[in-house]
Amino acid sequence: MKEIKRDLYLNKLIERKENDMIKVITGIRRCGKSYLLFNIYYNYLLSIGIDKSRIIKIELDNEQFEDLYNPKNLGTYIREKIKDNDMYYVFLDEVQFVNGFEKVLNGLNRISNLDIYVTGSNSKFLSTDILTEFRGRGDEVRVYPLTFSEFASAFEGSVEDAWKEFFTYGGLPLILSKKNDEQKSKYLNDLFEKVYLADIIDRNHLQKDNVLEAIVNMLASSVGSLTNPSKIANTFESNGIKGVSDKTISLYINYLMEAFMINKVQRYDIKGKRYISTPSKYYFSDIGLRNARLNFRQQEENHIMENIIYNELLARGLNVDVGVVEHSVINNGKSMRKQLEVDFVCNQGNKRYYIQSAFSIPDEKKMNQEKNSLVRIKDSFKKIIVVKDNIKLWRNEDGILVIGIQEFLLNLNSLDL
Repeated sequence: MKEIKRDLYLNKLIERKENDMIKVITGIRRCGKSYLLFNIYYNYLLSIGIDKSRIIKIELDNEQFEDLYNPKNLGTYIREKIKDNDMYYVFLDEVQFVNGFEKVLNGLNRISNLDIYVTGSNSKFLSTDILTEFRGRGDEVRVYPLTFSEFASAFEGSVEDAWKEFFTYGGLPLILSKKNDEQKSKYLNDLFEKVYLADIIDRNHLQKDNVLEAIVNMLASSVGSLTNPSKIANTFESNGIKGVSDKTISLYINYLMEAFMINKVQRYDIKGKRYISTPSKYYFSDIGLRNARLNFRQQEENHIMENIIYNELLARGLNVDVGVVEHSVINNGKSMRKQLEVDFVCNQGNKRYYIQSAFSIPDEKKMNQEKNSLVRIKDSFKKIIVVKDNIKLWRNEDGILVIGIQEFLLNLNSLDL
């Protein structure tokens, strides 16, 4: 397997180098956090002249470091490695093996010539509350599964074949090492059952029942569709699953979000400049996991493409909402308010992009349908329609950029073309 370049995250670590904070590398399990730190970033430090003796690498899932599970032993071990006043770099992997690691790391962070990087793989470390343990001294680098451009750079085959694989099996790095469909399916299904769901059950002291799995299945079936806990509870009721309240469903969805398995996207009223609290959309952090959960049955290309675009926007560092545009229509002589949707409203600093995911635009009628919400937004920010067809990008008469999905994903400057 070719080495996967993850320059986006490498650059984030470089930007945070020696910033007096504990760099906390988070993300869903098996997305490549450890490899980023212990291989890619390690080799970068060597390339700029940092001596190996100044990089303290501790892989706590290795039996040779078992004595360091005691936090006092860990602190002593690291301090003894510091021989002078020059900068030292500490890499700690699977740090959750150390009981009370937060306290020892807060203490080590007071040493002026120590630059600390940590990652971990259990549910506590994956959860979003870990940064609070570092009392404002934690600096998070969120790592996502491979984007399509990262996946394609390591895929041995054509871009078209890479897209088919990515579309089906997603971007968890080890997928690239699996030889056939059976191995890939088994890998994803095993991860879902034996790692992700097991972690959530363990972390939150849940009884092993069918509710969590039923919620996962329902979210996977309706990816990119508007829903809320009340709607899910009603669906449960109609399917004979009794006694599951919307409060319980909301709690379980939060558990899935804390483990970075799914993301919730709120609706934003573009003209009214306000958030609409419910319903929301949910997307999976890796489309392969979503597909595997449904045994690769529901392969609706439009929803899968939408999920992939959403994940790409997050990886590029954008804040993403679902847009709502209200306008007046005349129905039977009466004026009525109608809501149109913009798939993604993306903000990054003073930039904003409106993006519509359209599976295909075979005729003018479909084009009018897809651009209907965009042309009603009267500001000057970029408006983009992404289509499945591998077309050359062009602008329609309304100034809207139309671009093929592969070009959009492979060109990291596609938002600003």
